[in-house]
Amino acid sequence: MKTVDTYNFAGKKALVRVDFNVPLDKEYNITDDTRIKATIPTVLKIVNDGGSAILMSHLGRPKGGPEEKYSLKHILPALKEAFGRDVKFADDCIGQSATDLAASLQPGEILLLENLRFYKEEEKGDVAFAEKLAKLGNVWVNDAFGTAHRAHASTAVMGQFFEDRVAGYVMNAELANAKKILEEAERPFTAIMGGAKISDKILIIEKLLDTVDNLIIGGGMTYTFTKAQGGNIGKSLLEADKQELALELLKKAEAKGVKIYMPVDNLCADDFSNDANSQVVPTGQIPDGWEGLDIGPKTIELFKEVVLQSKTILWNGPMGVFEFENFAKGTNAIAEAVVKATEENGAFSLIGGGDSASAVNQAGYGDRVSYVSTGGGALLEYMEGKVLPGVAALE
Repeated sequence: MKTVDTYNFAGKKALVRVDFNVPLDKEYNITDDTRIKATIPTVLKIVNDGGSAILMSHLGRPKGGPEEKYSLKHILPALKEAFGRDVKFADDCIGQSATDLAASLQPGEILLLENLRFYKEEEKGDVAFAEKLAKLGNVWVNDAFGTAHRAHASTAVMGQFFEDRVAGYVMNAELANAKKILEEAERPFTAIMGGAKISDKILIIEKLLDTVDNLIIGGGMTYTFTKAQGGNIGKSLLEADKQELALELLKKAEAKGVKIYMPVDNLCADDFSNDANSQVVPTGQIPDGWEGLDIGPKTIELFKEVVLQSKTILWNGPMGVFEFENFAKGTNAIAEAVVKATEENGAFSLIGGGDSASAVNQAGYGDRVSYVSTGGGALLEYMEGKVLPGVAALE
């Protein structure tokens, strides 16, 4: 696989697939710019070599045509600040404006194309659409690890139209850090799995049972385990059809000698809101009409103890509804413990994208762990052993 480090972009027009799918508020302000900052080294390497960069990305999930709220023009001010130079904008990704602006682009200049998903052909992996995009440049750089698990036109299909296919710094770092966890994990190795659904995490949990020493399970999916074991969960999140699977996973873990840590108490609420009445109850004793929204204080201490004794930590998924300040204690406490294990005990910590990345960045700990992945789904699929189309297209 060619990497940006080993490639000279002088005189080249690099078509760079980036992941600028960033969260915006109602006024179109970016609320988390991690993904933009991550692309700075790749883009600057291209322009500093004397090449020009044509950036392509998607934003949100448009319903099959242009939508104002998903226009990439909203992120232009942030890009200008990040790259320290002007960024041109084409109000289409394959139309005349894109063709003209790409053709006139000079060395050292940057062009941003409009949202790729304004065309349904992008997600369909349409070959003709990929070819139109490919004509805008003469080298393809894929730096969008977060979408590498999708066989879309810009993330995989267009690779066939280029002799020079290059992995950006983000792509490279993501793969290197994932490999470190999969192949070189120092022990004890602890995986922390949170989030809402077991169904999203079955494959990664099964894969991890072959490699980890400890598996901490938190977040909404724990209530399915609790219910399966005969506990009361009130109106907490439940995947009723996954109860048997939950018990099977626990049996598999036991058979493989993996220690499973589950909540011993929960912080529950009488309503799904930050201002709801709340109480701490032992696991399996949530009253009817109440729902678990975070792990309780005893669980926090138990999980922290395990994390602090670990030498390798993989964390994917929050411990509760961290978007509500009153139910973010569990997630924040785990973040603090991961930071402490990293800084004081020399542990290697990988935060697996998505909500866990948001939680760690929100708490201000992003630069105090070993690596924060930009791709939640892509990282999980890679660690499950699946071939990622966006990676395969570079090889």
